[in-house]
Amino acid sequence: MARDIASNLKVRHLSLIVALSDHGTTHRAADALHMTQSTASKMLRDVEDLFQAALFERHPRGLKPTPLGEFAISNARTQLTGLLRFADDFRARRAGGYGTLRIGAISGAGPDLVARSLADIKRKRPQLSVMLHGETSDTVLDMLENERLDLVIGRFSSERQSQLFEFEPLAEEKLIIVARAGHALQDRKLNDLTDLVDWPWILQHHSTPTRQALGVAFTKAGLRPPQDTIECSSMLSILNLVQVSDALSLVPAALVDAHLRAGLFTELPLRPEIRLAQFGLVTWKREPLSEAAREFADLLRTNALRSGHVNAIQKCR
Repeated sequence: MARDIASNLKVRHLSLIVALSDHGTTHRAADALHMTQSTASKMLRDVEDLFQAALFERHPRGLKPTPLGEFAISNARTQLTGLLRFADDFRARRAGGYGTLRIGAISGAGPDLVARSLADIKRKRPQLSVMLHGETSDTVLDMLENERLDLVIGRFSSERQSQLFEFEPLAEEKLIIVARAGHALQDRKLNDLTDLVDWPWILQHHSTPTRQALGVAFTKAGLRPPQDTIECSSMLSILNLVQVSDALSLVPAALVDAHLRAGLFTELPLRPEIRLAQFGLVTWKREPLSEAAREFADLLRTNALRSGHVNAIQKCR
């Protein structure tokens, strides 16, 4: 008779499934879990007996998940992530703290809206543990889908995400073209993108909204995109490269405001301006936020309104 999976599956079983997927062999998985290989092999047999299905194919060079194994691995990761989050929050509460808040934010939202809202919530909850991940929208939304984040400040990068998440607009994102201070173009009157196409550029990857917006701008101007380019995923690295070279870059205005005021960069003004679609608060559909996440979301809305951002807190359905 089949055994009930929910009643018999243990945390160590979940850990083994994930470790086997990550390391590819029972030997390496056993080392990662601080157990013997024979114990890991027996535990895998027990798990597959419980599931009444093979989770991995055995090959001379290691283990390969079966389709059912992939499904089990994905769910095991989700369960372990939730358990780790609970353990972190419980330890914080036991120590007199107020839990953990995990946030993902695009770089253009970080220096202004997110930073101000984080400062506000830390004044209210000084013992709240906050983890901020600053990445592109696709990266932080993947983290939200894998339940590694509580909420995201970003924008959808695929139609599938709109089926999973709620999106609440917060602000528009203005983009500007920058160069190092003292650049040859600094005091030159620019007519249009024709004056910039032959200069070197430091750009984000093709999948990012910023890169796509620049490509659209060049296409509308009847120009080919820049050919002398360096692609970089790190915004900090992009700014560093611009500062030590003659390269140009298209970056969120909020990200370089302090740099411009300090005289480290120069803005190359062009018309029309290049803007991205609004970024906003992204959360799971029909899943309640934690108390700290709800409070942080309210602070985001309040600060968006104070900043005078257009269409703030209107729901997109």
